[in-house]
Amino acid sequence: MKGLYWQQNSSGEEATFVFLEKDNLPVTRDNYVKVQVKACALSRIDDKLLSEIKIKKEFLPVGREIAGVVLETGNKVTFFQPNDEVVGILPLDSEESGLCEVVLVHEHYLAHKPEKVSWLEAAGTIRDGLRAYTALHYLSYATPGKTVLVMDGASPFGTIAIQLAQHRGAKVISTIYSLEDKQYLERLTPSVGVKQPLVARIIDETNGTCDLTESCLEETGGLGVDIILDAGVRLYSKENEVTSQQLLPHKHDIISLLSVGGHWVTMEENLQLDPPDSRCLFLKEDVMEKLSSGVFRPHLDDPIPLYEAKVSMEMVQKNEARKRQVIQL
Repeated sequence: MKGLYWQQNSSGEEATFVFLEKDNLPVTRDNYVKVQVKACALSRIDDKLLSEIKIKKEFLPVGREIAGVVLETGNKVTFFQPNDEVVGILPLDSEESGLCEVVLVHEHYLAHKPEKVSWLEAAGTIRDGLRAYTALHYLSYATPGKTVLVMDGASPFGTIAIQLAQHRGAKVISTIYSLEDKQYLERLTPSVGVKQPLVARIIDETNGTCDLTESCLEETGGLGVDIILDAGVRLYSKENEVTSQQLLPHKHDIISLLSVGGHWVTMEENLQLDPPDSRCLFLKEDVMEKLSSGVFRPHLDDPIPLYEAKVSMEMVQKNEARKRQVIQL
């Protein structure tokens, strides 16, 4: 049984992705569930995080967000039974590649997939949905009347965060970095109710000439933004940053945008808070419910066949994919 793995090179060379033949899965026991994978979303591998938590292997499994059908259950499984449709996220220390035809996973990492939700949508939304919930519920609290700034709102995560913030009654401001992103956000409307744009104001950061601080203060009447979800920040001046970071806001700009008592949730690894794990199972189920009811609509690329998974994962690892990449098995 083949799976996609990330081969880490010790000589400083660029890591490569390879398909490897793996042994057959062990007998399903205890709280473990055997799942036939129907779709697997691709996300960038954070090798620094893996190093910090002492996960060091020559071959790391690729593909953690999966959707599929339960084939077998262990004798202690209580949430699932054969033929159930499920979605979940494999743990960081998993030995399984989500791009295998069949995987063995603990039941606590899975949730039921609503029947009306496709395999691709389920796998492509579960991770970004959990991240959005962590940002807008645990690390801040989006409620009616609050203003939320979502940086890079046309990204897969930004799209879900915008929809969750608007669903909770917040006013949403977003930045974009291309004409395609602007057109996408302008077309993004609620699937139910009044068809009006989800984003109250789109700030074009394409060429770096727009004043983010001035635009946000103007939109909020000078009070500042209640919640900021960034897509990375500059820690230093522009001349000391690499080109790819020069369009990002400076950390002092973010601070100046915040209202009194505001919250800043960052993707900058030197500032990021560790998300809590409590109620994780409930959140997975709720993400699927919102996907099923139309609150969430993921920003997905066209279905990708398994034989193109290696090329797609290389794009994801280099941050070159603007849409969520999902492999159809």
